[in-house]
Amino acid sequence: MSRLKRLKKIRLHREGTRTLWTGLLLLLAVNSLFYFSIENKVPFYIVGAISLVVYGIMVNFFRCPIRLFGQDTEKVVVAPADGKVVVIEEVDEGEYFHDRRLMISIFMSLVNVHANWYPVDGVVKKVWHQDGKFMKAWLPKASTDNERSAVVIETPEGVEVMARQIAGAMARRIVTYAEPGEECFIDEHMGFIKFGSRVDVYLPIGTEVKVTLGQLTTGNQTVIAKLK
Repeated sequence: MSRLKRLKKIRLHREGTRTLWTGLLLLLAVNSLFYFSIENKVPFYIVGAISLVVYGIMVNFFRCPIRLFGQDTEKVVVAPADGKVVVIEEVDEGEYFHDRRLMISIFMSLVNVHANWYPVDGVVKKVWHQDGKFMKAWLPKASTDNERSAVVIETPEGVEVMARQIAGAMARRIVTYAEPGEECFIDEHMGFIKFGSRVDVYLPIGTEVKVTLGQLTTGNQTVIAKLK
């Protein structure tokens, strides 16, 4: 695939529009101050180079690749986010299911795409937001103690799956697009988390896991599980 074709498949997420424009204006103002107020241009060159790196990181963070799963989605659970699998274990889920569930957690670093996709096709049954702490997202207690949003989806086969967006130490805003009662599909965005964070997926016990601990995932592409 040519570089031009790859670029056409990448766009910037709308959640970053305000942040990117504000950041650009601030960096331009700072660089202009150094350029016009100091005769020696060395500080300007240093600040300019740092500004380019900082803005490049910001643009990279708000990438929003155009992705299509392109396969049969029946009983398939896809990764809701880019990142690394940090948890695969059975846990007691006490906010909605109130029973044992299989949890697969994906941690997103600052260099990952932070758009989140629906992990399954189905109908949104419930959506809620819970205020909380801002501990490091990879810590075990982050799932229950950090600020988070949860989306419960019932698949066409009648299986309920929950995806939980979790804020991290730097993530201060969780955006969730899901609305109760609406249909949702793999390939559609479920939301966006600003800066390092994590997404947990809760599945029925006995679900066939398709990933391993430490495996890197690609949102809306990597199959993480197969429902029974």
